[in-house]
Amino acid sequence: MASTRHDGDTWDLASSVGATATMAAAARAIATRADRSLIDDPFAAPLVRAVGVDLLTRLATGEVSPDDVVGQVAIDGATVRTKFYDEFFLDATSAGITQVVILASGLDSRAYRLPWPTGTVVYEVDQPQVIEFKTRTLAELGATPTADRRVAAVDLRDDWPTALRTVGFDPGQPTAWSAEGLLSYLPPEAQDRLLDTITELSAPGSRVATESRPNPQPGDEDKTKERLDRISERWRAQGFDTDMTRLRYFGERNEAAPYLTDRGWTLNEISVRDLLAANDLPPIKDDYLRMADVLHVSGTLNKTTK
Repeated sequence: MASTRHDGDTWDLASSVGATATMAAAARAIATRADRSLIDDPFAAPLVRAVGVDLLTRLATGEVSPDDVVGQVAIDGATVRTKFYDEFFLDATSAGITQVVILASGLDSRAYRLPWPTGTVVYEVDQPQVIEFKTRTLAELGATPTADRRVAAVDLRDDWPTALRTVGFDPGQPTAWSAEGLLSYLPPEAQDRLLDTITELSAPGSRVATESRPNPQPGDEDKTKERLDRISERWRAQGFDTDMTRLRYFGERNEAAPYLTDRGWTLNEISVRDLLAANDLPPIKDDYLRMADVLHVSGTLNKTTK
């Protein structure tokens, strides 16, 4: 049984919060197989297979239907989220930003699959064992990066800014940052610290993309935990022992969008509900996880001094 998150806890891509990266890659594999016009991640399925979690491999390769485990709504949510960040990075780099940072990069393969403009440097930040696994696996597949890929193999709870600078990151140059699917897995104070650090390391004109989840109404979190428990029971019935409720941090926190706005970022916001509609995907009917109101936010830093 998964243990509750705590300071200093560790994981790999098959356990605890690390397994969520593998789940996300499985969802991208399913979405890619369904409609490559929305997202096309040819590395998702082989990466999941290499991690070796049997159920996730069977999901990624189509042997098990997502309806039997998580439901199609989870796949649709992953589809629009992936497309949102793909477009964010391509818009930022086509506008002249040459420095990209993907925080908690997990099994993200954008450094290998997006058509980056010449001269783009993509920095990936994640735990050393995660970075090593993905780099080795993609090399064994014969994949080569489509940008200058550099890795900062460091836990985000440690001194990751120094690790970034060590591999060439320049805080004096505009940066495109992503914190995708990350904030719910951080304690509230760690979320604030991360967003503060991003701001401190950003030159004017930098861009950021993340999700901003509305704070819960009374009783909402109990419903969310109940739904996550049901999903975890489905996973366990298929032989994958995980506990989704224990992986997330609940309770009040600063909503990311107003927090970033207060620090000089000018943001655009779009809800998951509107992203689904914009991509001709069905609406969420039973929204026990409160997915529809989650905002995908992106924007630019307007500060004039460092």
